Order: sequence, then C-alpha cells, then structure tokens
Amino acid sequence: MSTCAITSEAMGEPLAATAATARTWLLIEQPGPWGPKALTGSHLDPELGSALDRLASPHGTRVALIRRPGPHPDRHGPLRRRVFLAHTLPGRSWLLGGVLTGPPEEQLRELDFAALGSGDLDGLPDTWQPHEGDPLVLVCTNGRRDRCCALLGRPLAAELAASGTADIWEITHLGGHRFAPTLLVLPYGYAYGRIGAPAVKGVLEALRDGRVLTERCRGRSAWDRPGQAADLAVRARTGEQHADALSVLGTEETGEGRWQVTVAHADGSRWRVRIDAASAPAPHPASCGAAPGTPDRMRVVHIELLGDEERDARGAPV
Repeated sequence: MSTCAITSEAMGEPLAATAATARTWLLIEQPGPWGPKALTGSHLDPELGSALDRLASPHGTRVALIRRPGPHPDRHGPLRRRVFLAHTLPGRSWLLGGVLTGPPEEQLRELDFAALGSGDLDGLPDTWQPHEGDPLVLVCTNGRRDRCCALLGRPLAAELAASGTADIWEITHLGGHRFAPTLLVLPYGYAYGRIGAPAVKGVLEALRDGRVLTERCRGRSAWDRPGQAADLAVRARTGEQHADALSVLGTEETGEGRWQVTVAHADGSRWRVRIDAASAPAPHPASCGAAPGTPDRMRVVHIELLGDEERDARGAPV
C-alpha cells in the first residue's frame, strides 16, 4: 500500500512554501509516547498543553514537544525537562535553552507570549540562557499522527544522533507529513523535506557559517506561504546564501489565490515577487488515511528587481 510520502514524491509535488508558519517556537521535552495531538495526548498535563497552545498561537508562537532519538519507554514520575525558545525573524533570530525541574505549569504559563512572538526577551527569567553549540535539528517522528513520520523520520533521527552530527531531537509535528522525512533547524527556522543524513550534514555545515541551503528546503517558518515562496525564489535567482540577508517586508493579496510579495536584501536591494496558488494536477492525500485532495502549490509567476523609480525621496528603496 502506497503512503502519502511515496505518492507526493511520485507526483513531483514541490517542497517550496510548505513549511509550518511560526515566528517563535516553544519546545518542551516530553519523553514517552505521543498521541496524534501530542500537546494533549502525552504524559504532559493535557490541560497545560491546551492552555499553552491557546496562549501562544495568537502571537505567532508554535508549541511542540521534543524528545531524544531512541527507545521511548512509558515512564512516569519526576522529570527534569529541557526546554527551548527560538525566534526566527532575520536579524533578530535567537535560540535560548533552559531546564525545568518539577511540574512545569507555573514556569510555562507565565511566559509573555505576546513579547516572545515579537522577539522581545525583556522580562524573561534568567533561567533561560543562550543555547551554546550546534543549531537544533528537529526531526518529525510522530507515527501516531502519520506513519510516514515514523517510517522515514525515526531512522533519520537515529542516524544523525549516532553520527554526532548536531543537537538532534525528535519533534511532535512540523506539518506536511507527505514530505517526510521532514526537519526544522533553529534558530533560523528553515524547514526541509525528503532529505537524507548526508544532505542534512551539508545543511548544518552551511548553518554553522550562517548560510542556508535551498535544495530540499520547504521555507522559513517566519513567513507565510507566499513569503516562503518569494524568499526561496529570490535566493534561487541571486544565489544569496546568507541566512539573514533577505527579509519579507510584506505580502499583499491582489486577487483570489494571488499575492505580491516584497523581499528586501540587507544591502538595500528589493524585489517584487508575484505568486499564484495553483491546484495540484491530480488528487492525492495530504496524509496517510486522509481523503484525496488537491492542495494548493505556491507558483512564482514573476520576479522584478525594483529600480530607481521605486525609491522614495530619501533615496531608500520602497
């Protein structure tokens, strides 16, 4: 029986502009089994999981559970949890880590999600410290949500962990099961799909140098889907690899399924990118067991480098 990942790849479904959207990520270590909706279906207090999602989502923050690769025995009892906070906007990206001992309810409920969603660290307890060392690599492995994530994600996470390549964690959900194995790298927030261990190692070598590779890249989570498409398209056009060189200044909807995105370079250059939503040519399932559908694909129609006529009275690009 074909899986959603096999079907998607056979159909040539593009990876670009399929990353989960989140400016900020809150990651909570939770070993043991995960249910399909892990925030309320694990050994984490389901009331806490639901409350955190409700508090964080309106402010562009995504909450997920993580655990180290390997066996996951069904253990209960006291837990010393690793936690991470990451903000992914260019030029303001950061990654913090901490350790929670005892029940995490009070320590997590009191986070200022409005501030964190905008990248503001004021008022954050000093128990959160800058993460030292390699970027975080988060591989989706939640087979209870989609079997492709278990069949393809767990072997990748195990191989990367065994190689000592980077700081590897399993994560509950990154969206896009049909692109498995999928992973997210923090702090920059670029997601990848249909990727093997050798390619991941190349991605990490680039990230250590502050660069991003676009091969098998799904997009930067800081942007909406049209913004992800525009960012990757400008990178492909210009060859720009520096992770924080490009920013999406705005996305304007110009019609049903049509957008105009403005992308800026740190050197002042700007591009206007036209994006259309194009339906898949044939129905296929978005995940294993789901009814076939025709999910939209972000299609880059035109890229225009803005010239002097687009500059304002101060000489700055608009």
